[in-house]
Amino acid sequence: MTAVSASSTAPCRTYDELVARVREGALGPDPHTQRVAVAFTTRQAVRHDGRGTGYRNEVLSLRLAEAVGSCAVEPGELPDSALDDCVGADVARLLDHPLAAVRVAALDAYLMHVTPHTPDHGALPVALPAGSSLGKSTARAKAVVELLDLPAGSTVLVVGVVNSLLEALRSRGLGYVPCDLKGGVTEWGEPVVADALAAAGSCDALLVSGMTLGNGSFEPLREHALRHGKQLVMFAQTGSAVLPRFLGHGVSAVCAEPYPFFWLDGGPGVVHRYRCPGGVQ
Repeated sequence: MTAVSASSTAPCRTYDELVARVREGALGPDPHTQRVAVAFTTRQAVRHDGRGTGYRNEVLSLRLAEAVGSCAVEPGELPDSALDDCVGADVARLLDHPLAAVRVAALDAYLMHVTPHTPDHGALPVALPAGSSLGKSTARAKAVVELLDLPAGSTVLVVGVVNSLLEALRSRGLGYVPCDLKGGVTEWGEPVVADALAAAGSCDALLVSGMTLGNGSFEPLREHALRHGKQLVMFAQTGSAVLPRFLGHGVSAVCAEPYPFFWLDGGPGVVHRYRCPGGVQ
């Protein structure tokens, strides 16, 4: 395992700053010397028992030594050539790749290699019990929503609609505005807004998927939370090792879930929670 200095775990003010520090080798080994051995995609279709609708996921993952970094993509959008581009390539080269998903997955793999999710790096593990896909989804949702420190009656912008998260918010007496680029309606017929930043102003806190790293909407949401002093809690399969770097700079907490994700296995699992000391920054 690569040795980690105090400066290598220091938070960053912006996403561009984080990438620049990685390029410079300021957070760990020279990224030109770190080569991706394996690139793969994971595709999933799911419809939980008792639910009227289903959904699909597709994730690009890159293996760097013992670490796996991931970035979700819209199903069908990732060309097969992306895997060939990644295998054997060094991280520095992949940080310049034309596809955002490749850039994010490479950054995530590098940071997972340098600072894995351990208590030494601020992560607190939360066990997910074995069970059905719905049971594990519900357990993960509880772990995520517990990171919000809000009184009942508050309204949360949920970016990346996950039905189990909406149920967990309702169980705590919290209102929500569901948001997803695809729009549509929730399982319960509630309208889903497509413009997260436009909806953020009317909400007391933000609960945001790591997928926003891949579609470019993370930075505007982080800046909104920072500017208005709102809690921003990230739930992250995409960029699980990236997002803790912004604690104290707009991000108040992260529920990090590196590969393999809860929906891949019925056995026990784990997510890793990070909190910003002192709450909202």
